[in-house]
Amino acid sequence: MNAFDTILVANRGEIALRVMRTARRMGYRCVAVYSDADAGAPHCAADATGAAGGAHAALRIGGPAPGESYLNIPALLAAAQASGAGAVHPGYGFLAERADFAQACADAGLVFIGPPPAAIEAMGNKAGAKRLMLEAGVPCVPGYHGEDQSSERMAAEAQRIGYPVMIKAAAGGGGRGMRRVDDPGAFSAALAAARSEALHAFGSADVILERAVIEPRHIEIQLFADSHGNVVHMGERDCSVQRRHQKLIEESPSPAVTPELRERMGAVAVAAARAIGYVGAGTLEFLLDGDGEFYFMEMNTRLQVEHAVTEAITGIDLVEWQLLVAAGAPLPQAQCELDARRAAGGHAIEVRLCAEDPQQDFLPQSGKVWRWAAPFGVRSDHALADGVQVPPYYDSMLAKLVAHGRDRADALRQLRRALDECVLLGLPSNRPFLAQCLAHPEFRAGRATTGFIAQYLPPGRRGSATATGRSSQAASALLAWHRSQRHPRRYPAELHGWSSSHAHAQALRFTLDGAAHQARASADGRNAWHITSEGSAVSMRVEVAEAGDGTVLLSLDGQPATLHFAADGARLFFLLDGREHMLDDLGDAAPQGAGNGAADGRIAAPMNGRVVALHVREGQQVSIGQPLLALEAMKMEHNMLATRDGKVALLATALGTQVATGQLLLEITP
Repeated sequence: MNAFDTILVANRGEIALRVMRTARRMGYRCVAVYSDADAGAPHCAADATGAAGGAHAALRIGGPAPGESYLNIPALLAAAQASGAGAVHPGYGFLAERADFAQACADAGLVFIGPPPAAIEAMGNKAGAKRLMLEAGVPCVPGYHGEDQSSERMAAEAQRIGYPVMIKAAAGGGGRGMRRVDDPGAFSAALAAARSEALHAFGSADVILERAVIEPRHIEIQLFADSHGNVVHMGERDCSVQRRHQKLIEESPSPAVTPELRERMGAVAVAAARAIGYVGAGTLEFLLDGDGEFYFMEMNTRLQVEHAVTEAITGIDLVEWQLLVAAGAPLPQAQCELDARRAAGGHAIEVRLCAEDPQQDFLPQSGKVWRWAAPFGVRSDHALADGVQVPPYYDSMLAKLVAHGRDRADALRQLRRALDECVLLGLPSNRPFLAQCLAHPEFRAGRATTGFIAQYLPPGRRGSATATGRSSQAASALLAWHRSQRHPRRYPAELHGWSSSHAHAQALRFTLDGAAHQARASADGRNAWHITSEGSAVSMRVEVAEAGDGTVLLSLDGQPATLHFAADGARLFFLLDGREHMLDDLGDAAPQGAGNGAADGRIAAPMNGRVVALHVREGQQVSIGQPLLALEAMKMEHNMLATRDGKVALLATALGTQVATGQLLLEITP
């Protein structure tokens, strides 16, 4: 048995809190680590009892960039030694699938809560893993997994495999370093982009090639193995709804997997784990085509983000099993017991709430969370609170919402309601988009494949926060009330004797989701106004009652509405009828139109990030659509393209520079 009583969690955010929740329940002392960007974050709020945020102690491990902190093996080992930890839990992402980290922990006398280094090494490289699985008789997609990484060899192999092909990072997954190429003319640029992203994400530019399976299902099998030779599977998760090859929605059981197919896939997964001497939690991922044939894609040698789905339908705490196995105990249950639990477990669906803008190709966002309220009735794994800063250095996922019902329809209904009630104000998120996915007939019918978003919800069909008559009325009411709270002498909340002459009316000039609005508000009793929109002769009576905790109750001409809001000076964020809106109070100044910087050649950073590639120099002629530079944010690379033909008149950044949202990067003149 491996004896330890203190666990250092070498991760951040929601997974750090998730691990500490179980570890604390089992009586372990928990140590958190944090970067400078995470100082004060919920996962590292600590006291000697572990009551605040889950950790008993928290140690700084370095600067904000992952390489300075969460990927800094010496700093993590030093933190473990300083805190007296006997074991390290890597969470997921960062170093969770790095064999050298697992080996370094063992060399330092620490128990690594995960598989042995040899198993991670065997499955951590996609090329090597494919070769092992083929030898073990596991079906694989035809492709190229060779050591010759020259561009000429890659192009020749892509031609041999046949287009479309997938380029994938050999050293890691999660959608990073992955590109689909549909024709030979696009191969060279896609290969360069995939290599660059793979190098920054995993430290290796090696890639593999695979024939693209068109619109498959993405099915994964949850495995568990102990050091006594026991290996079991816990059934499948369907992770087909993805953007940028990264999962957004997961569910179990899969609508496409029959009991017979589940048994076949489970048996293959168990045999694969035995073949490499696996120990701990792991997942084999497969592509399932329309004919019911499945192909090995990769193995994740760690706990998955979506493990909560399996926990819901089995009633088993997977982190608890990880700690038991790491301590040397045998698996608590056999395969037959797990099959019975799963069969009676109902249905579970999870969505990943991310700081990203679906309207801008899911561009990662960073900034301050001004208001957060988790929905009632579903599991919510997160590390959020009012005032939390979302840094630009890490993954964009903020929270996971998991609904568990007696069947799929029950779970889906719960999750749709939870998304409508979830409050996240201050920065863009994919919450409305997730609700749109769940409401789509194809998803509701259980027919979603990996092509679901591209086919049914391309950029032009992704709902955005556009102002309606009701939202603009609510905005006017909120603004009138908010002014009265901030400046009660200038904008009194009570004025008796309203008259249609607007003798005491205040001008409401504001932008709502970027669009200019004007109205007039005349007080009529306490916290009540008559609102007249610009160009209208008809007024509407509104009443506002503060319900506390960032919530106000509105009456719009007698029609009730509940509004959640947060204020940042003259800017108001609010949630109404399941949609977030942003209101900027322009005061008494006339509204001014916003210029279009991209159209006039000024290229600004669309997010906080680091310049990882510069493709042009000052004075160079460029054509519209030509790549100019690449920004890295939240582990993804984003190419900036020329918006017009012309000359690079100004290059205002440099390779390796950290830039802020809105910062001018370069300017193109005719």
